[in-house]
Amino acid sequence: MARILRLAGAQMGPNQRADSRAAILGRMIALLEGAAARGAQLVVFPELAFTTFFPRWPMEQDSPELLACFETAMPNPQVQPLFDRAKALGVGFYVGYAELTPEGQRFNSAVTVGPDGSILFRYRKIHLPGSDRVKPGQRYQQLEKMYFAYGDTGFPAARGPAAWGAPVMGMLICNDRRWPEGWRVLGLQGVELVLIGYNSAAYDPNGGEGESAERRTFHSTLAVQANAYMNATWAVSVAKAGNEDGAGLIGGSCIVDPNGEVVAQAKGLGDELILAEADLDACRQGKEKMFNFAAHRRPQWYGMITERTGAVPPG
Repeated sequence: MARILRLAGAQMGPNQRADSRAAILGRMIALLEGAAARGAQLVVFPELAFTTFFPRWPMEQDSPELLACFETAMPNPQVQPLFDRAKALGVGFYVGYAELTPEGQRFNSAVTVGPDGSILFRYRKIHLPGSDRVKPGQRYQQLEKMYFAYGDTGFPAARGPAAWGAPVMGMLICNDRRWPEGWRVLGLQGVELVLIGYNSAAYDPNGGEGESAERRTFHSTLAVQANAYMNATWAVSVAKAGNEDGAGLIGGSCIVDPNGEVVAQAKGLGDELILAEADLDACRQGKEKMFNFAAHRRPQWYGMITERTGAVPPG
């Protein structure tokens, strides 16, 4: 019997700094309901879906505004309506958020939630971009290293529910999608579906002209296509897009098949659904032939990947 999973990417338009949590959650629930009405079984929301992309703003670590961006539990009373509506519809979802642990650690995190409303597994972003301090004279900051700790989960894979065809699933967040190491760790666990949320700038924070929004969108899609192909997996990569308080975010949300082909992609920069039927058994072609890891990998030659962080040219 074919294992078909109906996927939806719920791209979100901008969340302004002044937007209420209730207003943002209302938009997310509307997207969830729209996806369910079109037959989706699993809906992917962006990174930091419940707030604006606050790491662009310098704030004191104990400021009320910054602390209000973090979730001390997941779910919690503020986001419970999303969980309740998804459970009532029998639809699962992925969502990214800022996590504040009981021990006071702060992570850029995501959870995947099953159709019964239970959390299947969690992930904390590992490849943090940006800086750990404010850069003087820079119009827009990227302060993820200042506000978040590096993720400590590794790259776990887990089986999804039987109702979804029991796919081997993994999660990434934003900048992780650009780094092949995380994808390959998931690939070595037989991953069949990778879920990704992102908030990626549409501007060069240094004011340069080298990377336009179009080029950044191209690179975003390219990274997902290449890595989905090289690990023979489906991937759903979903943006929060548009102009947030004067700072642009790219769109380009996409669903990519195990051949690296884009089967659905967002057209705009607002709230938008993309959908696809994923044949999970389509992963077998790549996993059993071109990317049959057991037959073709030679890890004795890959040691430099884990021994070095930065590049060291030959003398």
